[in-house]
Amino acid sequence: MVSDFFFPQPGGVESHIYQLSSKLIDRGHKVIIITHNYEGRTGVRYLTNGLKVYHVPFFVIYRSTTFPTVFSFFPIFRNIVIRERIEIVHGHGSLSNLGHEAILHARAMGLRTVFTDHSLFGFADATSILTNKLLKFVLSDVDHVICVSHTCKENTVLRASLDPLMVSVIPNAVVAENFRPLNYVEPSPAPPLGETNGHPFGTAPAAVPHHQLGPHDPITIVVISRLFQNKGTDLLTAAIPRILENHTNTRFIIAGDGPKGIDLEQMIEQNVLQDRVEMIGPVRHEEVRDVMVRGHIYLHPSLTEAFGTVIVEAASCGLYVVCTQVGGIPEVLPSHMTVFARPEEDDIVAATGRAIAALRAGRVRTDKFHEQVKNMYSWTNVAKRTERVYHGISGAIGEAEFYGYEIAGAAPAGGQARSGVRSFALIDRLKRYYGCGEWAGKLFCLCIVLDYLLFLALEFWYPRADIDICRDWPRKAVENGGRDSSKDGGKDGVK
Repeated sequence: MVSDFFFPQPGGVESHIYQLSSKLIDRGHKVIIITHNYEGRTGVRYLTNGLKVYHVPFFVIYRSTTFPTVFSFFPIFRNIVIRERIEIVHGHGSLSNLGHEAILHARAMGLRTVFTDHSLFGFADATSILTNKLLKFVLSDVDHVICVSHTCKENTVLRASLDPLMVSVIPNAVVAENFRPLNYVEPSPAPPLGETNGHPFGTAPAAVPHHQLGPHDPITIVVISRLFQNKGTDLLTAAIPRILENHTNTRFIIAGDGPKGIDLEQMIEQNVLQDRVEMIGPVRHEEVRDVMVRGHIYLHPSLTEAFGTVIVEAASCGLYVVCTQVGGIPEVLPSHMTVFARPEEDDIVAATGRAIAALRAGRVRTDKFHEQVKNMYSWTNVAKRTERVYHGISGAIGEAEFYGYEIAGAAPAGGQARSGVRSFALIDRLKRYYGCGEWAGKLFCLCIVLDYLLFLALEFWYPRADIDICRDWPRKAVENGGRDSSKDGGKDGVK
């Protein structure tokens, strides 16, 4: 797994990489993570479950993204890949420089590659145009792409001109056990066979004592977000005074930091809301649940979102979710858990008012949310589906099974036949890049040729035989009944 975005920085991409890697290890695979260094973290670190992280010392320029160099990352990347006997390189994040460069270099080394897109981008502004051209460059030669929602898939297919069949949708998930409501009750153990203990299914379900809010009970609205423009902080700044004016017995708790935090602080001072709006600053991911259970409603005013893991965590904690109807958010939770609003100040104020009224009238049973979210989302399921992608690109399962039809023999309606497994031959790679544009295609081909020449130079100056092979961390037996791969030196299932 390669990305600029990883712990100790909090965030959805960071959590996704960690949880997915941990579950793949549980399934008997070897997983390492490559990211840049953070303050106090340089070199190799081991996390829980034997997950190894390489913190590479690279210059960070903006929002934890390293300076793009194209070629300087190759020597250390090659060294790590050979030392760890990597077979598949999985990059994460459209704005992750390390992820893009790793995919480029991995293809030069003859490794299978996967890319996961976690975000949405437009098509008109300069930033989006440049990002989309970069994405088209990198994904021209990738084996498979994963998106976290169907909206994200449509966006990525259009931005990078991809064949939709080579893009899978695998959503994020949540560790429901870490996001339990405040008064959550564990389900009672199953009785002996034949006894039902008064319950038709033999086990009393877990429950959260339901308390209907009265017309004068205080309501707390929680916001946990990076305070950036794309997260809707400007909308939040404008909406909070109006919400508090319309609903007297209501207060806000805001967690997170960012450049827009100063706007929130000025709004609080101008409207004298210090006793009704609490700003607690950045919180660690393990502290998010403790903040959420202090509230009744979770407000998510984001302007763009591919998935929105935080709203799943909020629902798991028993909060009624008010969120903007943008990106992949409508796909995340069922309608009875959410109130949708357009990304406009007036609509956010109105939607929050509807949510408050619904809670006070007892029309929403938030005590049922946790068990429902627990049944909907699972990182184990995400790992199994990602593992299937790995098997598909490596040839462990046939093309007909992986893609749904025999790619080599037939093409989809209106489509063009292609091989499901990408060729590593340099001439075939150049053909794929040449079609990226009249001028860009030639520039991309030049980059690929230089990258391949650098690879040959490294193979000559620093032979593989001179690179020590790392011993693998003892791994667990595969969940589906496979043998324990730690007994044979970890030669199977390396990711």
